[in-house]
Amino acid sequence: MKRFKKALCITGGAVGTILILLVCAVLYLTIREYRPDPAEDIQVPSGSSRKPAPGDELTFMTYNIGYGGLSQNEDFFMDGGTKVEPESRELVEENMQGIADILAANPADAYFLQEVDINSKRSYHIDEQQYLEKALGLGSMFAYNFKCDFVPYPLPFIGHVEGGLLTMTNMQVQEAVRISLPESFSWPVKTCNLKRCLLKSRIPLEGTDKELVLVNLHLEAYDSGEGKIAQSKMLAEILKEESDKGNYVIAAGDFNQTFEGTNEKYPILVSDYWTPGVISPSDLPEGFSFALDDTYPTCRLLNAPYTGSYETSQVYVIDGFIVSSNVSVKAVEVQDVNFRYTDHQPVKLTVTLTP
Repeated sequence: MKRFKKALCITGGAVGTILILLVCAVLYLTIREYRPDPAEDIQVPSGSSRKPAPGDELTFMTYNIGYGGLSQNEDFFMDGGTKVEPESRELVEENMQGIADILAANPADAYFLQEVDINSKRSYHIDEQQYLEKALGLGSMFAYNFKCDFVPYPLPFIGHVEGGLLTMTNMQVQEAVRISLPESFSWPVKTCNLKRCLLKSRIPLEGTDKELVLVNLHLEAYDSGEGKIAQSKMLAEILKEESDKGNYVIAAGDFNQTFEGTNEKYPILVSDYWTPGVISPSDLPEGFSFALDDTYPTCRLLNAPYTGSYETSQVYVIDGFIVSSNVSVKAVEVQDVNFRYTDHQPVKLTVTLTP
């Protein structure tokens, strides 16, 4: 009986200690939760005085670089895989070099990049903003999409994360702002989850008081659907607000939603895993349209390493552009790089700003 009581006391003490540690962890994460303002000014690059003008032809590229950690042989636990982070710093460096080479081989007036880490355990604390600035010789603007002292799941832990959106350009930027999007999760999950945003940049135009407005985005992925809908609605409101001013507007990024009609070409093969929602032209404000290419898919599911085939790996078209009616699309092309360095493929857009 004494042994039983002693064992019970030890077990109770252990359980109590674990509960105290859990409470302390939740309390710490709640206190330290990243709580951005609805709108925050972002430092803009200096040194460029280049101003485009109505009538100019411009080129843009959007590319989710997967923090340099989601190359062909990787999978990810949230998509049905097993991995939390790539196996080595050398692999991330190799992927970043490959990503930089792809960007350099596709000169653009501005790059819209997503999942760029500046100080994260999962990417071995490489400052990828600094890396890309040096590699391309361009200035950039960064906005946090994910910032947490410590993400306590799964095993091994994700740990410290600082990552987000990066817009790079050789044009003069007048102003940039981080705009918070509606959150998809409640407490306590939201304390260590993404805080998604838009990165809006204003570029003055020669010979007019109108502006070229660039909106970098990476919408919700792993919610039940309401988050993406709310975020898409807010995006539409912001686009309309800029268009009503007569500005030229281009939004680009990872929508985490397939575009209406593309599922026929790339059907859902494995419904047990992550399945994106669908976004359609009716979700856009009047005067806006998608600029898309479905010749090749733009994203693969990370439930397993890439098979090398679009027919045997689950793929989607979820990356692209939205343009206002005064932006004339000349070409839009997915660059087929066979998902070599990340789970996404870059999309290139050529437009003319209608005088």
